[in-house]
Amino acid sequence: MSAQAPIRRITVPQIRARKGGEPIVSLTSYHSHTAAIVDKYADFILVGDSLGMVMHGMESTVGVTLDMMITHGKAVVRGTKRALIVVDMPFGTYEESPQMAFRNAARIMTETMCQAVKLEGGARMAETIRYLVDRGIPVMAHIGLTPQSTNVMGGFKTQGRDEATWAHHIDDAKAVTEAGAFAVVVEGVVEPLAREITAQIEIPTIGIGASADCDGQILVLEDMLGLNPRPPKFVKVYGELGGMIERAVSAYADEVKSRAFPSDDQTYR
Repeated sequence: MSAQAPIRRITVPQIRARKGGEPIVSLTSYHSHTAAIVDKYADFILVGDSLGMVMHGMESTVGVTLDMMITHGKAVVRGTKRALIVVDMPFGTYEESPQMAFRNAARIMTETMCQAVKLEGGARMAETIRYLVDRGIPVMAHIGLTPQSTNVMGGFKTQGRDEATWAHHIDDAKAVTEAGAFAVVVEGVVEPLAREITAQIEIPTIGIGASADCDGQILVLEDMLGLNPRPPKFVKVYGELGGMIERAVSAYADEVKSRAFPSDDQTYR
């Protein structure tokens, strides 16, 4: 009887090769137990800086620190065997210079044992992406609506409503492709622009609030599970865990108050 083959992680070249093929499945995760579930179905898992809002109650991603990303990144890697793990580089850890970006990206890679990092920005970050890739750090880019720049943008605003801006976003996509990014998240852009970007570049596009014609899709796990009371328009809610959790906690509280819990089944005799 032959031994079962070990599970091997999906690699960066395998994700890159999915351009134009079977759509790439992705979700965020921030802790080991949810990552273990997502791992069965996702091609890559993003440890996103959205954890600042989802896990820590922040109003934006700007306050997320490198240590926070590393802590959650370690947890996700521990809980997974199959999916490629990508960790976000938080605001202020890569913009100053390519050298600064390399030091922080190398720390993320060595301390979490993830397989890639993600950073926001198009043409303005091309030099940094090239610097990292040349030194052995795979990079996923992120263009369109970039949450770390919402203070400049004036909020979470859909991009590309004015067709005159399309060339800028397409140039961003081409710049990160030429710099060596293996994939690019396209967030919060109008559908025809996302479709055009996907058609014009040679790396996979990962849509979030973009187009079904992107090469893959990503959502924040807690959004699609119904844990966000005000999910963005682009989110489809696939579960209602918020209500389930509240009902369970309410039932527990009632049983504690009535002394119905713990019962004999939960008591050592």
